[in-house]
Amino acid sequence: MKLVPRYTDIGEGFAISDHPAKVAAPQLLLWNEPLAEQFNIQVNADSRASVFSGNEPQAVSAVALGYSGHQFGHFSPRLGDGRAHLLGAISDDKNQLWDVQLKGAGATPFSRGGDGRCALGPAIREYVMSEAMYALGIPTTRCLAVVGSGETVYRNPPQPGAIVTRLASSHIRVGSFQYLATQGDVTSLKNLADLAIQRHYPEINSTGAQRYLDFLAAVISRQVNLVISWMRVGFIHGVMNTDNTLISGETIDYGPCAMMNQFDFDTVFSSIDKQGRYAFGNQPNMASWNCARLAESLMALISDDDEQAVAMLTPIIADFSTQFNQQFSTMWVQKLGLKASSYEQHNELVGELLGLLKEHQLDYTNTFDALTESLNGQSKIPPALGEWVKQWQAHTDEHSYQVMRQANPSVIPRNHIIEEIISQYITQGESEMLTRFFDVLATPYASHGQASEFKEAPKDDKNYRTFCGT
Repeated sequence: MKLVPRYTDIGEGFAISDHPAKVAAPQLLLWNEPLAEQFNIQVNADSRASVFSGNEPQAVSAVALGYSGHQFGHFSPRLGDGRAHLLGAISDDKNQLWDVQLKGAGATPFSRGGDGRCALGPAIREYVMSEAMYALGIPTTRCLAVVGSGETVYRNPPQPGAIVTRLASSHIRVGSFQYLATQGDVTSLKNLADLAIQRHYPEINSTGAQRYLDFLAAVISRQVNLVISWMRVGFIHGVMNTDNTLISGETIDYGPCAMMNQFDFDTVFSSIDKQGRYAFGNQPNMASWNCARLAESLMALISDDDEQAVAMLTPIIADFSTQFNQQFSTMWVQKLGLKASSYEQHNELVGELLGLLKEHQLDYTNTFDALTESLNGQSKIPPALGEWVKQWQAHTDEHSYQVMRQANPSVIPRNHIIEEIISQYITQGESEMLTRFFDVLATPYASHGQASEFKEAPKDDKNYRTFCGT
């Protein structure tokens, strides 16, 4: 595995050299062979547990990255990688660098008194959820491996420990810019913005202030696309803090995430989201809010005059809602397979359908899957939708099935399935369910009439809770 250093030339204190802490008895629990092949990661099978637990030093010095963050609206100027070590970066087949990070590899200078470790349950969740999101076609970080540490992580209750190997196109967050802006380090701020543009938005060739205005606009477009993708499949991130918002537009941090079953815009599963700040239907607002925090951090690159900088940034931020509303409408048109002549009627059709879904506590994924397959006469539609279906069918045509099948997954990573997989790993060290689930999830948008085990929704999961895993 050929690693090169990354972020060490951004500025002082941004990437702090720090070595992973060795663990007692590393054991490889999960290995993503297709991902390893994609990045030509050639590590002998006998060495994988040692390498991806952090026990074997690499030629490149590992670092912990600094960043700030608005956590549930409260600003913390110094957060950083408290339990993660960036080993370096590897090149893909397009000569693009991808970060290789160990999560749960021990304390760092940013740990704030924590042990820097990760429990097995959250490690398994991150692996399964990130690979499920990738299968669903949603931008995401990836997981290469999960290694058991052979040690106990003292949480409540004590749990077996593990280390996750995460790959990301970068770990540049909104909070990364906040970190440098808070310090007034304009030189490092510019270095970071230029690196982000080079890696994620190479099409930007403007100069001066316009370069960073274009950068903000590009980040906003990616964030809109990401949240639309989440809402299309019923994903609830659960902790949309600015430190968990990648400027690449990829999903990161699968701690308190969950999938919505019964439809309700107010659905919350995160144990720490007491006010519903990051509820399913509030995710667009929070993504926009996070982008506004990025805009604030970029002000010094726009103008020395704060009022002028605000005037230049404001219309770009305002465009978030315009873009989102357009794409949100398009999403419903695709999920319902509406023919072109019926686009104007979609608001009424969607509004009535969502009202029925909530009133009758119907499952979001299964309902749209049933509507899709009903066009082929292959499924029964919930009786509660009977009258509405007659209206909807009048707005479909011969292309509707294919459009809907591409927009509506048949299988998602259901919360209770994830919990069962985690339980099997904790008690048995492996999961036969995971193998079967990944086989089905390889084609999540295909009709899976025989995969009832993974399609069945719980009757009531309102008391289900997820946790951040720290």
